[in-house]
Amino acid sequence: MTIRIYDSKEQALVDLVPRVEGKVGMYVCGPTVQSSPHIGHLRSALVYDLWRRWLSMRGYDVTLVRNVTDIDDKILASASTLGGQPALEQWWAHAYRYELEFTAGYNRLGIQPPTYEPRATASIANMIELIGRLIERGHAYPASDGSGDVYFDTGSWPSYGELTRQKPEDMVAATDADPRAKREPRDFALWKGYKPEEPESAAWPSPWGAGRPGWHIECSAMSRRYLGEAFDIHGGGLDLRFPHHENELAQSSALGFDFAKYWVHNGLVNVHGQKMSKSLGNSIYAAEFLSLARPIVIRYYLSSAHYRSTIDYHDGALEEAEAALDRIEVFLRRAGQRLTGTRFAGVAAPVLPAAFAEAMDDDLSVPQALGVLHEQVRAGNAALDDENLDAAARAMGEVTAMTEVLGINPLSHEWASTGTEHAAERALAALVEQLLASREQARQNRDFATADRIRDELAAAGIAVEDAATGSHWRIDG
Repeated sequence: MTIRIYDSKEQALVDLVPRVEGKVGMYVCGPTVQSSPHIGHLRSALVYDLWRRWLSMRGYDVTLVRNVTDIDDKILASASTLGGQPALEQWWAHAYRYELEFTAGYNRLGIQPPTYEPRATASIANMIELIGRLIERGHAYPASDGSGDVYFDTGSWPSYGELTRQKPEDMVAATDADPRAKREPRDFALWKGYKPEEPESAAWPSPWGAGRPGWHIECSAMSRRYLGEAFDIHGGGLDLRFPHHENELAQSSALGFDFAKYWVHNGLVNVHGQKMSKSLGNSIYAAEFLSLARPIVIRYYLSSAHYRSTIDYHDGALEEAEAALDRIEVFLRRAGQRLTGTRFAGVAAPVLPAAFAEAMDDDLSVPQALGVLHEQVRAGNAALDDENLDAAARAMGEVTAMTEVLGINPLSHEWASTGTEHAAERALAALVEQLLASREQARQNRDFATADRIRDELAAAGIAVEDAATGSHWRIDG
């Protein structure tokens, strides 16, 4: 058994050889909890859930760490205003509220909780320690302007750019701190000095003055704390390769860490052929997406493309996934009913077909694995038609085993539902969207009394409305 994995740093398929035999340590960059999760966040978490499930199936003891970035510029900016008005909650409450939304979305999709899920704010002391060591080693420097900022000196690390194979002179300047105190535009912030306009609660004492960590040092500190200075797999979305992962690799290597042996990046999500982004106003938020179909259908859809490819969401995509999943469910129910009362009942051994295992071993090729799954569904139905109950029982066992690995067994307790909940969710979504459309029309007509009344009525029903440049979004509050 050899598992092949695509290493983004090597830009090649390589054999997975863990640092410690029988164990795999994985660190995945989790969400920055500044706003509601969208389908891209769901897809990324699902990719590493599938990796974890398969590695565990192959006998590895997997430690999965997925962090929560609960302090950074975006969170403070988002917490300072809400719908154009001053926020009524602290930044940490704002972050925690959205963290709960992420967790709820993960749970709805059957994504298993990570082994550890550290928050950045719980590892500040570790970050300060690493920054001090980088300064001692000559790879970082405090700002000369008295701001309290500390920067990583990219010019001091000759390998800077090795992850994305860029030359430093071709890179864009880092935009995470005031450029006036930098030695080079590409130098990035390790520590950000406190600014009077920021809440005092968002600053921690340090040798360089009160402040907070930069984004990149957070992950280096948390991965080291929970996995050590060397671990196996570092994962995240393709959009994190630069600058986030490039900077993580540079600062961790400059500290003398072996750091990640393999780098894995999942593809992004397009909507109707366009990249999903707030600026285009085409983001599909998790709560809205999960109201469009059963969560198991959405899990099937988001995992049906190869994890490194881009998914293009389009009209009819969920209906296609629903139809594919229905074929699996109909077969399992049909086989179960037919085998009841026969000597084949309850003897369908959950054995994975070799072709399925080969596909999953080949860089988690879920599309090919689903092909094997559906072929067994067809074979099982044919066996039932021919009254070949022995073959039908074997097919049922194999289909059950494959769907369990992928987390899409429609008969498992996890997904047991009459469908009533889904119908209620769709009805609720339709009603709320209609009210939001009426509210938007009232706002355009400058009928703010009506707009406020609709918002208040929704709030009274437990539905929070948030206004943003990309439109109004809703969620069930609490």
